[in-house]
Amino acid sequence: MKFKKLGNTDLDVSLICLGTMTWGEQNSQEEAFDQMDYSLDKGVNFFDTAELYPVPPNGKTFGKTETMIGNWFKIKKNRNKVILATKVAGPRCDWIRGGENNYSERNLGLAIDESLKRLKTDYIDLYQLHWPERSVNNFGQVGYEHKNNEGNWNNFESILRCIEKFIKSGKIRYVGVSNETPYGLSKYLEISKNKDLPRVMSIQNPYSLVNRTYEIGLSEISVRDKCGLLAYYPLATGYLSGKYRNNQRPENSRQVLFKGWERFGNSKALKAYDEYYDLAKDYNISVAHLSLAFVNSREFVTSNIIGATNMDQLKENIDSIDIELDKEIMDKINFIHNNNPNPSP
Repeated sequence: MKFKKLGNTDLDVSLICLGTMTWGEQNSQEEAFDQMDYSLDKGVNFFDTAELYPVPPNGKTFGKTETMIGNWFKIKKNRNKVILATKVAGPRCDWIRGGENNYSERNLGLAIDESLKRLKTDYIDLYQLHWPERSVNNFGQVGYEHKNNEGNWNNFESILRCIEKFIKSGKIRYVGVSNETPYGLSKYLEISKNKDLPRVMSIQNPYSLVNRTYEIGLSEISVRDKCGLLAYYPLATGYLSGKYRNNQRPENSRQVLFKGWERFGNSKALKAYDEYYDLAKDYNISVAHLSLAFVNSREFVTSNIIGATNMDQLKENIDSIDIELDKEIMDKINFIHNNNPNPSP
């Protein structure tokens, strides 16, 4: 396994991070335990979850994933071997705290205590804001459209002051953001520096061969300010594994079971998937290895969040750590990208 520093901390996190959002919906607790056992044995020391999980989110399964992880910690007694990241849900989830899930001190306190209870731990290594309260362009929306009626939202300084209290209490160690914009991340970093408040150590946004929008405004901030990307959807919800090629729909796959990821299956994206598949075949590697190795190679990436619903997928994903892409194949990747820019943002 390879490791990188989390922000400017002394924490070494594995370049492969174990994602957990299928546990409790597509995966049982037994399967989740197997995934955690195998990942830890392979050197993965970084797990990412959220109070919202599993996905698709709903009131019946809310918190189930954290509970499974907590049960594993209780049985294995190995909490100290894992750098644990979780997230607090932002607005729009009516089943969480009665829908009053903004980033006020009250709600952050309730969310942290509830996560600690489910996770059966007394501290969280990285506590992330799952998405901004304010109106932003994310979850597939590329252009920013300002909304004058967006309502009140807790400003950057007030959130950091709340986080400071929870860090001082020992409940969390570091803070991160997710689904953030260049404006948001730069404001957090500026205010933390000028006001001597907790510093954002990471940003969790989507990044893959078919969504390289992170490179446009955020990658420079990640490198210069040591606030690296925790890349999610590196396989574009499974499309970059090749399993959906030629209109295939594997039984119990996400695209068969659920709606909400249609932006990954548009015609431009399908063309790009085929081209990356053919490129991988030319080099005798799987398209999943090509896709994950690309993400692993990025200077601005701190960790690549992989997800799997079976052990074969998990093993293949973790093994991507051993794949090195030379200049020749990177040039060909960039050629495909330039002809098919960001079809699935």
